[in-house]
Amino acid sequence: MGAADFLLERVAEDLEDRLRSILRPFERVLDLGTAGTQLTQVLAQRNPQLLVHGAPIAQAVSAGPWLSLVADEEALPFAPESFDLITSALSLQHVNDLPGALVQIRRSLRPDGLFLACFMGGQSLTELRSALAEAEEEILGGVSPRVSPFVDLRDLGSLLQRAGFALPVTDVDTITVRYDHLFALAHDLRAMGATNALVLRDKRKINKTIFLRAAEIYAQNFSDADGRVRATFDLVWLSGWAPHESQQKPLQPGSAKMRLADALNAKEGKLQG
Repeated sequence: MGAADFLLERVAEDLEDRLRSILRPFERVLDLGTAGTQLTQVLAQRNPQLLVHGAPIAQAVSAGPWLSLVADEEALPFAPESFDLITSALSLQHVNDLPGALVQIRRSLRPDGLFLACFMGGQSLTELRSALAEAEEEILGGVSPRVSPFVDLRDLGSLLQRAGFALPVTDVDTITVRYDHLFALAHDLRAMGATNALVLRDKRKINKTIFLRAAEIYAQNFSDADGRVRATFDLVWLSGWAPHESQQKPLQPGSAKMRLADALNAKEGKLQG
């Protein structure tokens, strides 16, 4: 049907802006698991000495001014400390073992190397999830997950720390896309390869009645004045650095040379029990 790549285009533009603020060069770069080449093309403009596009297993390798290979995000085929920069766009939310994948990514970075990635996360497709659940409960008397779960922003910071990254940062970019109806959204999700990937999902085919009722609920609860419906996509960004002695480190407790009250020009008092 042709790929729906508007989210990838948005992520590639945002990543270019984020990298523009980092003046240091990255000589060995890996674009891991990103479908398409939008991100790889952005990275190629920085003229690294080595650029690798680790294509998803379901995607054929692509030609370009880079080394392209099929790579599994959960079994990286790279030696430790192979790259200065590793990026990934809208891919890692599909892995089974995200903590393990992050550990492997950190090991593949040279000291003071950067990991910069974008996930589909947070409240993405909350409207679709709500409409499908309400329709299924109403008709079948029970609910099965019809949309893959997404990682919460708060959890990602903790996962970066557990994986050994220094200076972890997370933020979210919320995008609202409008469609004529639920089925137009479903068409785009299929074209993105973003259908339900849960192994333990209910694999029985749900009948046409449920989808038609879900479309009605969607239109009733999440439409604008012109009748078009909204779909939310949370693009969750995360970054972390491979540890290096030159990086900033928090001060030891008790090492402050000035009281907080003095810095705030405030009067210090005692807590009342």
